[in-house]
Amino acid sequence: MRVAVIGIGSNSVRMLVADVMNGRFDRLARDRAGTRLFAGLDAQCCLSQESMARTAGEAGRMAKEAREQGCVDVRVFATSASRDARNGEAFLSLLREITQAEPEILSGVEEAELSFLGASDVVPEGRRCGMIDIGGGSTELVLGRGKRLELAMSCQMGAVRLFRKMPINEVSDMARVEEEARQILDERLGACPGWEAPEMWVGTGGTFTVLAAMVRGVHWTDRTNMHGTRISRVAVREIGERLAGMTMAERLQLPGLQPARADIVVHGICILLAIMDRMDAEELVVSEYGNLDGYVRKHFCTGNAG
Repeated sequence: MRVAVIGIGSNSVRMLVADVMNGRFDRLARDRAGTRLFAGLDAQCCLSQESMARTAGEAGRMAKEAREQGCVDVRVFATSASRDARNGEAFLSLLREITQAEPEILSGVEEAELSFLGASDVVPEGRRCGMIDIGGGSTELVLGRGKRLELAMSCQMGAVRLFRKMPINEVSDMARVEEEARQILDERLGACPGWEAPEMWVGTGGTFTVLAAMVRGVHWTDRTNMHGTRISRVAVREIGERLAGMTMAERLQLPGLQPARADIVVHGICILLAIMDRMDAEELVVSEYGNLDGYVRKHFCTGNAG
């Protein structure tokens, strides 16, 4: 059975097309469009008509293409920006009309779970790991072993959210953003006493794609060379400070940096540095898979194995 999952994030709309058979799935195609939905969230926590129309339009295009590729089931879910929005139901109604699918808004914990189920492919069997998914509006953290989750949380600190709140114009500005992220993280961890550090950490999302591309010295579209890349905390800080010291024009000349992320990438790196410092994580492994893959595994694959 051929299926498609479309995820409406705070920064982009993404789609995964996969063939599912006997409890496993093969990834056939991916698509992505940067729509920056979170930027359309106003002071009253309402999404603008323009941001909703732009985002729903891209989701509709992907749904149409998925069906043309033979998908018999097209699913649509939305995450942080839609959770925050007071007019989230109106956005769902628009998505329903344009995609001809029944959309849902995931809770933070549900989003975290799906990211873990997708990203943990890089973890050796039996090892206990932590997963970090830095999005535009929120960051998800999960601890678990195999497909069993021990702790899942969503923090209100995404790259676009902090970009709007705290600009970074030079390297010294990074410290304020890191401290902001650290305080948010401490508040969430305070509600989850007794957790223990995992054996390894996995990162998924655009921030990690940029870091992997820059560590490997490849173009940001060369995804085959990013999955499984190991990145040290030292390297993360070096890359963050290098980017923070550049102008936007200089960043756009870097082959490893996706143009649509040039303005927000340092904020994503600051979030990561706050997490790695707080969790005493010296290294992490980058996964090219995330919540779309996790959605397919959870909802279409028997026994959550795929």
